[in-house]
Amino acid sequence: MEAPLSGSMISDPERWLGVALLALVLAGCGAKQVVVKGQFPAPVMNELPLTLGVWYDEEFAQHEFFDEAAGRAESSWLVKSGQAQVELWDTLLNGMFRKVVHMDARPAPGQMNPVVDAVLVPSVEELQYAIPAHTSVKVYEIWMRYRLQLLTLNGEPIAEWTMPAYGKTPTAFMQSDEGAVNLAAVVALRDAGAHFASSFTRVPEVEQWLAQLPRRRRAQ
Repeated sequence: MEAPLSGSMISDPERWLGVALLALVLAGCGAKQVVVKGQFPAPVMNELPLTLGVWYDEEFAQHEFFDEAAGRAESSWLVKSGQAQVELWDTLLNGMFRKVVHMDARPAPGQMNPVVDAVLVPSVEELQYAIPAHTSVKVYEIWMRYRLQLLTLNGEPIAEWTMPAYGKTPTAFMQSDEGAVNLAAVVALRDAGAHFASSFTRVPEVEQWLAQLPRRRRAQ
């Protein structure tokens, strides 16, 4: 996170000094950091006989959100969910499809990538959360909205849709605020996995694409 400095006359030493000062300010304000960690079980279902490519861009693979405290009685938050996002989607897709391949780059004309039936590109479009203020009840809520794109190897759209996810700490008796936020995030990610597994083949464009695939490919 860079300090809010601007202008072409700022030298590297000045910039790094600003970053260091910002870190000290955040620490002094009681900023809380969470690196989301949890277990994500594979879906129990009949796998689709397809080879699916997946592309996680840098923003998704390193996803995080920062919320600055509104007042002295509150804390700033930095929640890093990128690693957990990748773990969830890798586990989910490997449980749903015959084979999953990580793409070397986003699909585009002329781009060299492994041959797959289609490529899924997930992204977090929106994230909101509710943190209890001025109370010892540590029940936290997280809402996410994903944007999902299914593309050909040339980057042509097959389907694009949004999907919600929601997580809430199941108990108020957490040892720390950080633990409560982590658990809410894990529950939200599991909810995302359940939604995707149950709805993927019912997305109209996906359903139409699956019906048009050669029978011999689906039967392999």
